[in-house]
Amino acid sequence: MTLKVAVIGCGSIARYRHLVEYDAHPGVEIAAVCDIVESRAKEMAEKYNAKAYTSYEELLANEKIDAVSVCLPNALHAPVTIAALNAGCHVLCEKPMATSSEEAEQMIEAAKKNNKKLMIAHNQRFVPSHVKARQLIENGEVGKIYSFRTAFGHGGPESWSADGKESWFFKKDLAFIGAMGDLGVHKVDLLRYLLGEEFVEVASFVETSAKEKSDVDDNAVFILKTENGIIGTLAASWAYTAGEDNSTIIYGEKAILRLEDDPNYSLVVQYKNGEVVRYKLGKIQSNEEGGQKNSHVIEHFVHSIETDTVPPISGEEGKKSLEVIIAAIESNESKKITKVSQV
Repeated sequence: MTLKVAVIGCGSIARYRHLVEYDAHPGVEIAAVCDIVESRAKEMAEKYNAKAYTSYEELLANEKIDAVSVCLPNALHAPVTIAALNAGCHVLCEKPMATSSEEAEQMIEAAKKNNKKLMIAHNQRFVPSHVKARQLIENGEVGKIYSFRTAFGHGGPESWSADGKESWFFKKDLAFIGAMGDLGVHKVDLLRYLLGEEFVEVASFVETSAKEKSDVDDNAVFILKTENGIIGTLAASWAYTAGEDNSTIIYGEKAILRLEDDPNYSLVVQYKNGEVVRYKLGKIQSNEEGGQKNSHVIEHFVHSIETDTVPPISGEEGKKSLEVIIAAIESNESKKITKVSQV
């Protein structure tokens, strides 16, 4: 059975990830695309032999679609996802899944009510070095984990977003948050996956200091604490002007794991006994030249539909990662350590 999919929003993430990966999947047919900029919708429709729409409501009403990718500004994630679920489609939604816990909950409820899959496109879990690190942690190779530090930063969305400097990424009414939502929430999701624990408290400093015509954060640093007392830092930035940093370091009782920290080895394990193991596991996917690899998001989404299994990053998982970011916003405003609401 071929899965008929539609991609709503034809900006950069749709062009470089969703459409390319759907097109490469043997079990998928791209039936329709939608963008409010008609020329963009038409261009992608021609490229993938699909129907072009400028209204997602029309698309959902007219086409018999099995699954939808929502690749829109953050503020539109919830309403369009809920509309697609109510139209009987499975949904893969870009991150951050919503702009509030309430919206995230409504999305989860819509998926349940319609008995459809909802997956959030957190791709960091599928990076080979991250998968390997989780195995090492689960197998007890690292021992008790004490601390971590992680960063995700680049020069900003203007270099690769479809609208450049005019991008919705810089507009609070559409984006809700900046680097925290673009990059920070990815790393929260990764740390939850690697550590196998939930975060309970967060303290943050959040600044808008690097982008001139922007009213969203472009530099954020969090201090995070898990339920079992693992503490560490997370930095999300659009001000790493000379190159991307997507590194994570885990400090454990028996070893230190360095993920995406060495230019040649995607995972370096330094054991307490002095032994060092270096893994070449292939490059992390990135928007930079030569970093464009399969993110595996689409294949996991399609697999969950075909096998009727829970997607690896369900709506509930996406909500937990979002709630850490929401707590960080509160912490920055109140200047106090904030409890993460889900716990």
